[in-house]
Amino acid sequence: MNAAVAEPVSEDLLRRFDVAGPRYTSYPTADRFVEAFSAGDYAQALKQRRSGAAAMTLPLSLYVHIPFCESLCYYCACNKIITKHHDRTVPYLRYLSREVDLHTAYLGVGQTVTQLHLGGGTPTFLSDNELRELMGMLRRNFTLAPGGEYSIEIDPRTMDASRLDTLAELGFNRLSFGVQDFDPEVQKAVHRVQAAEQVFALVQAARQRDFDSINIDLIHGLPLQTPESFDRTLAQVVALRPERIALYAYAHLPERFKPQRRIATVELPSGAAKVAMLSRARSTFVAAGYVYIGMDHFALATDPLAVAKRQGRLHRNFQGYSTHPDCDLIGLGVSSIGRIGAAYSQNAKTLEAYYDALDQGQFPVMRGLALSRDDLVRRAVIMALMCQGEVIFESIELGYLVDFRSYFAAQMETLHELAEQGLVTLDDSGIQITPTGWFFVRAVAMVFDRYLQIDSVRARFSKII
Repeated sequence: MNAAVAEPVSEDLLRRFDVAGPRYTSYPTADRFVEAFSAGDYAQALKQRRSGAAAMTLPLSLYVHIPFCESLCYYCACNKIITKHHDRTVPYLRYLSREVDLHTAYLGVGQTVTQLHLGGGTPTFLSDNELRELMGMLRRNFTLAPGGEYSIEIDPRTMDASRLDTLAELGFNRLSFGVQDFDPEVQKAVHRVQAAEQVFALVQAARQRDFDSINIDLIHGLPLQTPESFDRTLAQVVALRPERIALYAYAHLPERFKPQRRIATVELPSGAAKVAMLSRARSTFVAAGYVYIGMDHFALATDPLAVAKRQGRLHRNFQGYSTHPDCDLIGLGVSSIGRIGAAYSQNAKTLEAYYDALDQGQFPVMRGLALSRDDLVRRAVIMALMCQGEVIFESIELGYLVDFRSYFAAQMETLHELAEQGLVTLDDSGIQITPTGWFFVRAVAMVFDRYLQIDSVRARFSKII
């Protein structure tokens, strides 16, 4: 969907959709996970994967969470541990190894992996030798397929050119730079000061080392941001010309995330200003040759993400948009989320609980969810909206043996209202998101979210604009 053809968003729409809602990196969303889903349930899901001949031929995706950071970014809602003591990584890597051993006890050694992502926290909090230790551990237990996507999140303040050499040596081919905003005053307001010159130098060094892809993370809606100040950041990002850009909306939830209480609410931009930033970002990036992938991602037209978008092969998972099929995901480390078959799981959120479970020889799973048939149908619809911007009735009906209009009779009534407001178009074949509707795609997806029928649930989420 071309962002450049969207009409200006009216004040009425802004007021109407100034509501909280999920980002839909999964459905059901992680807040629906229950503690009744145990480590035993997770082990059973692994057994089922191994016993299914077809499942064993499907590649895996791995996510490894490194929770440590040297300094606190006020906007951050990630699971992190702020510390200057780098020796805390020593036991953490030892326990990661135990968690990997538990998985290979069920799946066997050598499962093929086509996607690996190191997130955090700050993965580059690990020293070069510790990164070698971690990657050696993973390669001994899994088979990292040639041509796979192997990415790592980078805090530019922790990097130099020699460390980029280490990452290339270890097989990482995709780098994600956390920038958020280049404006010095915004950086001060969120306690993440980093010189633009440092980022530009690192990106140039990465280009010289032939990494396949560079991603830049940005956030709009931060304190002291204005559409005009953000325009300057956009221009700098275009000059960097990364293959991918992730542009996230800041989720201000100080009641849930203590660091955000240091952000002055009065300094946050209005909903109208946030939509203006998103609209101008989309226009700027599209004009610079980027394809608008979906809610928060852009990619150059030649990037595999843009190719997957054109070919209808786009997927969305816990890390955002992806070119890889909706494959099983093993989450390693504290708080990591995984998916095996029709089951979601999440590890313990504290080091103490994580270590304790592994000391007992158990998976450190603290909660999860076994998806129902209704969950699977609704997930397919929501992901089609989030990824392709459309739902073809026939594909859902054939895939899940339902009559779409009957199964979703109540939702169809709501969709007609959204059509009148210009967010979607409806015809006999399906639903399409309009250019204006992409601003509110989360609101369209929410129509199909059975759990959001309980109004009190919505308070758990950030505003959709």
